[in-house]
Amino acid sequence: MAMVEKNGSAVGYVARNLLLCLFVVTTILFALSCYFVLRSTAHNRFLSSTFPSKSFVDVKGVKPEKENCRCVKDEKSVTAGPLKVYMYNMDPEFHFGLLDWKPDGNKKGSDSVWPDIQKYIPPYPGGLNLQHSIEYWLTLDLLASEYENAPRAVAAKRVYNSSEADVIFVPFFSSLSYNRFSKVNPHQKTSRNKDLQGKLVTFLTGQEEWKRSGGRDHVVLAHHPNSMLDARNKLFPAMFILSDFGRYPPTVANVEKDIIAPYKHVIKAYENDTSGFDSRPILLYFQGAIYRKDGGFVRQELFYLLQDEKDVHFSFGSVRNGGINKASQGMHNSKFCLNIAGDTPSSNRLFDAIASHCVPVIISDDIELPFEDVIDYSEFAVFVRTSDALKENFLVNLIRGISKEEWTRMWNRLKEVEKYYEFHFPSKVDDAVQMIWQAIARKVPGVKMRIHKSRRYSGSVSDTGKESSWSSLIPRSFW
Repeated sequence: MAMVEKNGSAVGYVARNLLLCLFVVTTILFALSCYFVLRSTAHNRFLSSTFPSKSFVDVKGVKPEKENCRCVKDEKSVTAGPLKVYMYNMDPEFHFGLLDWKPDGNKKGSDSVWPDIQKYIPPYPGGLNLQHSIEYWLTLDLLASEYENAPRAVAAKRVYNSSEADVIFVPFFSSLSYNRFSKVNPHQKTSRNKDLQGKLVTFLTGQEEWKRSGGRDHVVLAHHPNSMLDARNKLFPAMFILSDFGRYPPTVANVEKDIIAPYKHVIKAYENDTSGFDSRPILLYFQGAIYRKDGGFVRQELFYLLQDEKDVHFSFGSVRNGGINKASQGMHNSKFCLNIAGDTPSSNRLFDAIASHCVPVIISDDIELPFEDVIDYSEFAVFVRTSDALKENFLVNLIRGISKEEWTRMWNRLKEVEKYYEFHFPSKVDDAVQMIWQAIARKVPGVKMRIHKSRRYSGSVSDTGKESSWSSLIPRSFW
């Protein structure tokens, strides 16, 4: 009996040793396999990163040629020089004809549709018309870019071959058309503004340039919120230049595709400003329409909250009876100027405030601001949520709590950035005209990407409606 127990324990001992040895060997083999796998992959990564072109030539057997590479051929750099812009030679009824300019009958060809701006520049109407006049300034700038001896740097250059252009410019003065010709006269069935939009859609969609890109590289100006009401839904693939997105569904206009441009301020710019915190007696200034629809209800509510504050000016105002001069004086004497949402998220008061070096107080939750990808507005403006502004004493206490030093810092910054919002002809370096061109240039890579992506399956069906040779090999369930 003792002998059996002894033999059993010996067998158990041997079995345990065998299991231990097996475990050790398995662990060593696993460690070695991991080592060789890691070593192999690291080696391959080193080779592929160090000799990528050699590896490609060895596999393919031929060295690729640059002229056969479509991605290089189509690539355009928007930073290598001025933005290259092709402008349609459209009938004057779309642009300077709206300013009562008539072409010279002796001229022929493309020259016949444009004024000779070296001799005469058709004047733009004043007053509130000016605030949405960007179409006028951009078109003039393109025409002037043709002059070889122009004593200035240009941000955009007109080209005459559309295939060389970064963007296609549509010279329709849509805001002017709305302001002057949106009413239906007794002898008309539709307004001139609506007729022009219909003609515009027909013209553009019939152009080879539009068909080539689906309109994605076209620049269409619609700065007045009510301009292009009939055409916008038909031309939405284009890049719109707008004042805000208040009256556009996001499928038609959005910040990724389109550009927000500044209004042209209507008050007098504060030149040689030597004022300061103590020499501006008004704490907070607003003068304009108080009772508005849509999001503009906040103006009315703020009027009731602020009307009894002694150092706050909040009153109704218009351009009539010297209203612009009164607003200029008021803003020049104020520390802070209210920019409140009206019928749409934006208004010209922001740019009037900047020109007055009056720190803007922006109360508009849905506002989009010009050039905000390169300009930090928090350096010279105060943003207040609408829900906070409507709390009793919140706004006044917030503004009173801003120190003299902080206000002075923002005031100095306003004087630095005001040039970005000034419209000139000829344009100046980094003025509003050139800043808009630069904003367009920053959109060009995205435009090119959308155009290229739209061509992914362009070979799937031929013009005759039959499948092309390669697409016929792909099962229908794939599409």
